[in-house]
Amino acid sequence: MTSSLREFVFNGQIPRVVFGAGSLQHLVREIDLLGAQRALILCTPGQRADAERVANIIGARCAGIFDGAVMHVPIETAREAREVAQQLNADCAIAIGGGSTTGLGKAIVLESSLPILAIPTTYAGSEMTPIYGITEAGLKKTGRDFRVLPKTVIYDPELTISLPKSLSVTSGINAIAHAAEGLYAQDANPIMSLFAEEGIRALAQGLPKVIANPADIDARSDCLYGAWLCGAVLGSVGMALHHKLCHTLGGSYNLPHAETHTIVLPHALAYNTSAAPDAMRRIAKALGTPDAAQGMYDLATLLGAPTALADIGMAVGELDRCADIATQNAYWNPRPIEKTAIRALLENAYYGKRPAA
Repeated sequence: MTSSLREFVFNGQIPRVVFGAGSLQHLVREIDLLGAQRALILCTPGQRADAERVANIIGARCAGIFDGAVMHVPIETAREAREVAQQLNADCAIAIGGGSTTGLGKAIVLESSLPILAIPTTYAGSEMTPIYGITEAGLKKTGRDFRVLPKTVIYDPELTISLPKSLSVTSGINAIAHAAEGLYAQDANPIMSLFAEEGIRALAQGLPKVIANPADIDARSDCLYGAWLCGAVLGSVGMALHHKLCHTLGGSYNLPHAETHTIVLPHALAYNTSAAPDAMRRIAKALGTPDAAQGMYDLATLLGAPTALADIGMAVGELDRCADIATQNAYWNPRPIEKTAIRALLENAYYGKRPAA
């Protein structure tokens, strides 16, 4: 008997997941299960209120709050947070917020043994991955280290109700990008491909409902469920061209993370369409459209998301340099990386053109 399955390796390393509306109430139990007593709570300046809510729930287990998390984890911020954790004798970190806050927690762990408990309030998916990124001297450097993977993740859809519509959309499409690239990753496997397709479907169906009614807890649950699955894909298999481009644009030009992913994704899919037909078929099926690249662009447009790099602060004069950076030390990709084609991709993304059929 022959099988159509190609060889693969599956190494399931996924954090403990506590999912459900109101699941923040289990926070003390989860800290106890980590064997921790003094938690440093991490957040961005804008989410200080969320951090204080967590502090109230855990009471005496709160060692302090560090509210300095910012995009792309500047190395200076990471060093400051590590010093605060040491000064407070923290024995765990609670990261509440999006990818910036989770990323800061990971940066702390790189030079300590603090376990992370992540409480996502967006759909970024960073909490499911051993991937970290630190920006130094204008360049974002990423790596994989299973020490930085959170030990526990609490997914409480109620915490996402206040997430603005625009951020819900771009954060959700950012999550879809993880799953889409996971489907054509060099080390793709059938389990993560199931996660990817289901994650894309859940987000593609949930996001329009969230836009229609941001307080729809069922739609918020669908999106957070999809984000969990997409994040698990990101943490389990490699990424390709799309993520390389977004790391370049974010780290070198300080463009907003989720918006950049949202804009670039349709064009990265179009670039890889001929080289990854099965992945594109599955993406299109999950989106409910005949074409993956066009379907992704149309979903972003339907949801009112940005579609042009020009609209989020990119300068047209930087496209050549960006193409140079993106083609250096390129990630594996199903279609060979061709500088001229990458430059054309970036131009299409700059002007927000709909991918051609």
